Amino acid sequence: MGQVDEAALRSEIIDRCREMNATGINQGSSGNVSARCGDGFLISPSAIPYDRLEPAMIVSMGFDGSWEGAFKPSSEWRFHLDILKTRPDVNAVVHAHPPHCTALAIRGLAIPPVHYMVAVAGGHDVRCAPYATFGSQELSDHAVAALDGRMACLLANHGMIACGFNLAHAMWLAVEVEALARQYILALQTGEPVLLSPEQMDEALEKFGSYVKGAS
Repeated sequence: MGQVDEAALRSEIIDRCREMNATGINQGSSGNVSARCGDGFLISPSAIPYDRLEPAMIVSMGFDGSWEGAFKPSSEWRFHLDILKTRPDVNAVVHAHPPHCTALAIRGLAIPPVHYMVAVAGGHDVRCAPYATFGSQELSDHAVAALDGRMACLLANHGMIACGFNLAHAMWLAVEVEALARQYILALQTGEPVLLSPEQMDEALEKFGSYVKGAS
């Protein structure tokens, strides 16, 4: 990721938290945002409204689960830690409760290849991880598995996760996955959606290779 300006990263995490609500992919302070920084990562704090966040409140964590400062990290810090620790291609993680993604997740549904833009999440679908209690190691394990070979996933009866090469990319992907979820739900209302074939999705993935990297 190169040299990181920690002060700028702290400010951007706050901006992205507020952007989640402004774009409608989150409500209240239920979402959380993290970014790789040095030998660890920065993450939004627990239970503080986004409009009250200040750079000093963003929590610095190590990959051993330790943290510094007077503020506790988000209750979902475990999957942020595990994703960033196991995925060197990921530098930022956005977790939110978008209405349409969450509606599908409540039914335990993945987003199948209903549109070629599904490929921007890295595969032929956006998987839905099994349910586990929020903040638990079990949930983190499910999320990491659902993200294998992917940059986004849904969490059953919970919400969604989007990863990125940086915060801008992760936020862009979170918004895009919510749009795909909305389109899929609308299509289901008119009948059984026509799915793209594996060959068509492979072609989309190949074309998106440089495009997605360009988002970084």
